Amino acid sequence: MSRTIHLALHPYGVGGPGQHGLWKDPRVAKNSSIDVRHYIQQAQAAEHALFDALFIVDSQFINATYPAHYLNRLEPLTLLSAVATHTSRIGLVGTASSTYNSPFNLARRFASLDHISGGRAGWNVVTSFDTGTSRNFGLDEHLDYATRYGRALEFVEVARGLWDSYEDDAFPADVERGVFLDPDKLHALDHTGEHFTVAGPLNISRSPQGQPVIFQAGVSDEGRDLAARVAEGVYAPGGSLEQAREYYADVKKRTVSYGRDPEHIKIFIHGSPVVATTDEAARGREREIYEEDDDFDRNLALLGRSFGAHDFGAYDLDAPFPDVAHLAEKGGRTGAARIIERARQDNLTLRQVAASLNAFRPAPFVGAPRTVADSIERWFDAGTFDGINLAFRTADDLDLFVDGVVPILQKRGLYRTEYRADTLRGHLGLPVPANRYTRARGERRHA
Repeated sequence: MSRTIHLALHPYGVGGPGQHGLWKDPRVAKNSSIDVRHYIQQAQAAEHALFDALFIVDSQFINATYPAHYLNRLEPLTLLSAVATHTSRIGLVGTASSTYNSPFNLARRFASLDHISGGRAGWNVVTSFDTGTSRNFGLDEHLDYATRYGRALEFVEVARGLWDSYEDDAFPADVERGVFLDPDKLHALDHTGEHFTVAGPLNISRSPQGQPVIFQAGVSDEGRDLAARVAEGVYAPGGSLEQAREYYADVKKRTVSYGRDPEHIKIFIHGSPVVATTDEAARGREREIYEEDDDFDRNLALLGRSFGAHDFGAYDLDAPFPDVAHLAEKGGRTGAARIIERARQDNLTLRQVAASLNAFRPAPFVGAPRTVADSIERWFDAGTFDGINLAFRTADDLDLFVDGVVPILQKRGLYRTEYRADTLRGHLGLPVPANRYTRARGERRHA
């Protein structure tokens, strides 16, 4: 079977990073980021269009300068549990930090979502680059880069071990024999590692997809390596076609180096399509969106997020970009390093750096439906992605894409015309992981 494109929906309510003017749009309800009905409607529309997943971002620190959606939003697993009861096929991917959670509690919550949804849960593993988060969890300082990624790797390994606590046939529930549980099919984890000591077992059985799907968004060398080792879905940084192709090839190559099938890791790039009746109208709307979102003070605050929510407002805007490299180590190190390097090479002022965050750059997926479909096909054939994580400003924009672009992709054989599975793993073509204890028993039997 030829490769087909995976699509996910990434709703931002009243506006995420760079969408500074979205909350002013009369079509956007001012409480949409905390209105579960908004998410249910978005998820149902995406499910009607046969999308693979609904993806919910999260962070656990804010100040008044943060994007509008970040200031007032629902906790992902609570939200997705509600959405699960109003959908039946679309995957449900929630973001949760491996730095500021415990493995047992988080594994239990995702396993619960997996059961509530009938096997549609996914976990986007993040290490949290907002340094202020530490103070919300009783810590004076944010963990350094190496510690956060080492903790993330062990966290996922522990969670997967806990999800295997019960073998698939652990509950015979045989009334005649009076046997509800086969105790030989229940296993304590008894994990002791560098970051965690977890006894187990987890008090919830495996779901129809075995375990929730692990997603990760790795940009740095450490992040790419973590993705290659444990991720089954990756949210890629995007950029130009050449940059996306380099990232795609690199992560797939690393995946093979760890003895994994590269087809068992699906890479999603970010996309914000602008669709209109003509190419000219779409490009005009793209320019209007840029002007609606162009807010220098907000861009300056957004710059600070890469450096641990640092306040750049205290600096001379027209002086050379300040020496803040030390702030990047516990924040978004890779993105911050790129900002610093570009500022140094081009001798940019702080004002120029902040303004460049929202400089107008024509996006690839903009135009009439056929133009957008052509661009998506070209990027797909160039080996830049397995799927696109789509963000739309309004429900109308989602409808324009679904009604205009999706049928063209379907006609070209690039996108499904029906769901062929009921689980997120099934949508993505990922295998159901065998329970480790069942597998070990089989290996001993055939040894």
